[in-house]
Amino acid sequence: MTTTVKDATFDVLRRTGMTTIFCNPGSTEVALLTDLPGDLDFVLALHEGSVVGMATGWALARRTAALTVLHTTAGLGNAVGALATARVNRVPLVVLVGQQDRRHLALEPFLTGRLEGLAGGYPVWTGHPVRPQDLPGAIARARHEAETFRGPAVVVAHMDDWSAPWTGEPVAAPARLLRPATAVPDADLAPLVDLLAAARTPAIVAGAGVTGGMTTASGTGRDTTGGGGAGRDAAEGGGAARWDAVAGWDAMAALAERLDCPVFQEPFGALAGFPQDHPRYAGVLPSDRTRLRGVLAGHDVVLAVGAPVFRQYPYAPGPLVPEGTAVALVTDDPAEAHRSPADLAYLAPPAAVCTRLTALLPPRRVPAPTGEFSARDGESSALGGEASALGGEVPARDGEAVGVGGAGAVEAGAGVRGDVPAGPLRAADVLRELARRLPADAVLVEETPSARSDLHRLVPARNPLGFVSAAMGGLGFGVPAAVGLRMALPGRPVVAVVGDGSALYAVQALWSAAHYQVGALFVVLSNGRYAIMDRLAERQGGKAPWPAFPEVDMGAMARSLGCPAVRVEHHADLVDVLDEVLPTLASRDEPLLLDIAVAVDLDFQP
Repeated sequence: MTTTVKDATFDVLRRTGMTTIFCNPGSTEVALLTDLPGDLDFVLALHEGSVVGMATGWALARRTAALTVLHTTAGLGNAVGALATARVNRVPLVVLVGQQDRRHLALEPFLTGRLEGLAGGYPVWTGHPVRPQDLPGAIARARHEAETFRGPAVVVAHMDDWSAPWTGEPVAAPARLLRPATAVPDADLAPLVDLLAAARTPAIVAGAGVTGGMTTASGTGRDTTGGGGAGRDAAEGGGAARWDAVAGWDAMAALAERLDCPVFQEPFGALAGFPQDHPRYAGVLPSDRTRLRGVLAGHDVVLAVGAPVFRQYPYAPGPLVPEGTAVALVTDDPAEAHRSPADLAYLAPPAAVCTRLTALLPPRRVPAPTGEFSARDGESSALGGEASALGGEVPARDGEAVGVGGAGAVEAGAGVRGDVPAGPLRAADVLRELARRLPADAVLVEETPSARSDLHRLVPARNPLGFVSAAMGGLGFGVPAAVGLRMALPGRPVVAVVGDGSALYAVQALWSAAHYQVGALFVVLSNGRYAIMDRLAERQGGKAPWPAFPEVDMGAMARSLGCPAVRVEHHADLVDVLDEVLPTLASRDEPLLLDIAVAVDLDFQP
């Protein structure tokens, strides 16, 4: 039997561990996908945004590139928003895009894709093999490109390529690639050590980059061979290579304790860069310059780790930090380092740098105040005047009480009812009850713009996947990402907290969750409108032209896609369903959507 390019490609997929294929197929991909070998898993999603979103969740969990297959122009075009999210979240994806038959492409037949530049600048690399025999090597290279530069790498495959003969041409990619997690020499760290040692009131800003690195079990580097086995059989974190996110958190905690200083979370981050139940956690930084300067006032040195300097949303005039405040940066993202207005920047592995800094820094001679950290005594915290993540009600570790400071604290766990709120449910009511029951190891995906500040305040991340969000800001990430995360981590509780407006962008992913028995919980905060857009229009001083959509029935939509759903309108019903469902999250093999009616929060400030 003649060996084909398709056979050689399957061998590459096995060798690299990319044996799960996320796809919404079209006719240009049929030649690849028919008669798949039994050791390759095919996962169908009903829209390309869900294909890429699910693959993004999978790759986040496994910390290795996930494979997607898209259908020429229509498929790639539909997926661009999700690919943008993967790029900004720094998630490695291999994106295989179908194209018409080479033999009559010059005539531009039906379904010819004008693919060049269709995804804009979001792919980290694009390959268009000159010959069919170059395709397996291009796919292997795409995996290395995606993992090195941490984003989507695109390969274009013509529909006739798969049947072309394969005669053992060299695969133009290394079989094994190591990326040593090289520490920065002490001499190079000396300027940062001197800056921090001389600081009177330092502060740290932690970002998603703290938890973004990969190491081998020995800690010497990243082996990208995929462990030699099928992706579905790889251990959590991707076989021999593991995501050392916990080490990143530990290094940050040790440095914060050495400096005895507050740690802020970057706004709009993809992941939590610091344990948010730690005593030195001080909340999320504001995303405008005016409030940012207020929060950082009184800090003479600010060290950003794995975060940009500084992520903003609305424009406001003036400097980012108060006059006299020095800013230093540690990141492994070259673009982040190159564009950040820092006084001192290191392009290096954040965890390794933080670990060495902790060893080199002398004990602080003038201890910072202990207890609750805030921007300045008497001023509002990073959470904009609401209780900070230290001062607000938070879920406890197992066996501890919920709440901070003891006063009014209630015991964590099922059956806790607390004060029954009067009137309609608010998002904060839902998040408070969820927080009281959420397991410490739960993966939580957030996509609820108008309730994000409540979520940060009430549901602190207690593990490196305890907060997962779309750093790009485009909607449609939360539902499919939760599906992919749970598929990759079948033993972990996975909860997506999304607004109804957000859920509608990728509701098709619920079919995949039901079909593949993915036991994630989808908590939909349904207010029947784009609440954040309404508030922004009010701030603009005008009337919004877009209507509300109270007719949308999220539960009915979920059930039509095979996903069970429960409507919740009252506090007692909310408590009952959470008490019933939360203890089963780790072992569920059926998804569930909670369609929770919530009132519009008139106090919300975007």
